[in-house]
Amino acid sequence: MFESILITIATAATPLLIASIGELVVERSGVLNLGVEGMMVMGAVTGFGVTLATGSPWLGILAAIAVGAMFSLLFGFLTLTLVTNQVATGLALTLLGLGLSGMLGEGFVGQPGIKLGNLDIPYLSDLPVIGRLIFGQDPVFYLSIVLVVGVAWFLFRTRAGLTLRSVGDNHGSAHALGINVIGIRYLAVMFGGACAGLAGAYLSLVYTPQWIENMTAGRGWIALALVVFASWRPWRVLAGAYLFGAVSIGQLHAQALGIGVPSQLLSSLPYLATIVVLVLISRNRRLTMVNTPASLGRPFVPDR
Repeated sequence: MFESILITIATAATPLLIASIGELVVERSGVLNLGVEGMMVMGAVTGFGVTLATGSPWLGILAAIAVGAMFSLLFGFLTLTLVTNQVATGLALTLLGLGLSGMLGEGFVGQPGIKLGNLDIPYLSDLPVIGRLIFGQDPVFYLSIVLVVGVAWFLFRTRAGLTLRSVGDNHGSAHALGINVIGIRYLAVMFGGACAGLAGAYLSLVYTPQWIENMTAGRGWIALALVVFASWRPWRVLAGAYLFGAVSIGQLHAQALGIGVPSQLLSSLPYLATIVVLVLISRNRRLTMVNTPASLGRPFVPDR
């Protein structure tokens, strides 16, 4: 029982972790992309549709990553090239993704999906408690951990990571030093979009292998809150994702146990937790201001 709960928490946390780590890189470059929800749901419908057509979950995942990156390119073109408002553009991208995914996925509703299988490492997967939890997960679970390690190393141990952080901290000074601010932000935005697409595909191919309209159910917004909760630190994103995953699974087990609380209230627990976290962070404004990229959300117009 305890082992099953831990496994479901890991499964619930994985899409949040992938989407959050992508958005962390975007915000570290000084861009605020509120379109994560739209990119996730487009990744979900694309991954499910391509997998259904080809029979290969891996092709579905690759297609979802590509669609997420393409959506992020649209966001980048509008905000970085045309210098539109990042908040309004991100919200519009989310609405576009929700509407377009509903239209594209209309024929997929009710069709059985093809689930991406778990790895099965001989002997190790049979170990008690930790066997299935650590050695018997799906490949995307391990990829999410690699992403966290890779992003942490990239941001704080490489010259390219230092350059990206400098763009987010002061894009004017970075431009004066000859750094291609727009180019770096485009790459960061594309990485974030690819991660959002992968997170969406995980929902429709692993978490619940089927297509349901609006199946992201606000996870993109939770991912955005997680980045702030983690103070733009990769390892804190990892901890926060699993915390929110535990809250999500906790409300499901509470309903199964028949706890005398309305199911609607239990279902809202992950979102209530998000609000509580944001309130607590806002009370500690000094810590938040120290870690926030100074150029976050501010447009950059290079000298012509």
